[in-house]
Amino acid sequence: MSRFEDPCIVTCSISGAVANRDQCPAIPYTPEEYAAEAKRAVDEGCSMIHIHARTPDGVPSFEVEDFRAITEAIRGAVDDVIVNYSTGAIGVPIEQRIQYLRELRPDVAALNMGSMNYAKYSSKRKDFVFKTVFENSFDTIIEFVTAMNELGIRPEHECFDSGHVANLDPLLDMGLLSAPLQVSCVMGVTGGIRPTPKNLAHMAEQVPDGDGSNWGVIGISRGQWALIAAAAALGGNVRAGLEDNFYLPNGEMARSNGDLIAKAREIVENAGRRVATVGEARELLGV
Repeated sequence: MSRFEDPCIVTCSISGAVANRDQCPAIPYTPEEYAAEAKRAVDEGCSMIHIHARTPDGVPSFEVEDFRAITEAIRGAVDDVIVNYSTGAIGVPIEQRIQYLRELRPDVAALNMGSMNYAKYSSKRKDFVFKTVFENSFDTIIEFVTAMNELGIRPEHECFDSGHVANLDPLLDMGLLSAPLQVSCVMGVTGGIRPTPKNLAHMAEQVPDGDGSNWGVIGISRGQWALIAAAAALGGNVRAGLEDNFYLPNGEMARSNGDLIAKAREIVENAGRRVATVGEARELLGV
């Protein structure tokens, strides 16, 4: 059971790669806007910032310079926060994605743990908004893990289905991964596991035991709040932010990442836990 002494790491996914300001005016584009959003999130209790880079006019970027400018602005705006880079992409060479890890060495980098259909479906249109295949073969995963190990970056294992959690097993056996693991159950993407608290409990049970391994939830869209409540109650970590969901539980659009993190913190505290400090999060994640 969760307890107050059992701190919850709250991550903020500050700006994804897909949505834009037409959909939500609070999405940051420039390094200064990222920094202001990071400060709002940290002030509300987040201890890790997950970064997708953009150019200052809002176009998704995989360039070292854009990651550098955003990271430096964030580090200048907050006393301390764990920096976590996205590595997921479709059609961007692996070497380019490893390049910004090599140059900038974030504390943590996301590592997608399996290939899948990846889509958004509209029941109104009776058609897909987009659909693609998200390639994350074992060869790709091993290339990323090997680079992260060499650079001293902790992987965050993003698992979109329970089979993706099982993909940890051969890597553990090969000695490519070391405890404590950091496993994120990503729920709500069409092509992945359905976003229900029961499915979250099932995925959390699959996470390899021992050595203080951590798991958490990344809920996509408005179903996120029930999943955050379930994760908090089950002893997991949580993520909120404008990459994942724009709306508060009452249906109002968030004015900033800070609004979303404040709500996540409230849910965590209502479950009888507290948010982890940055220092505690570093210790729990082995950063």
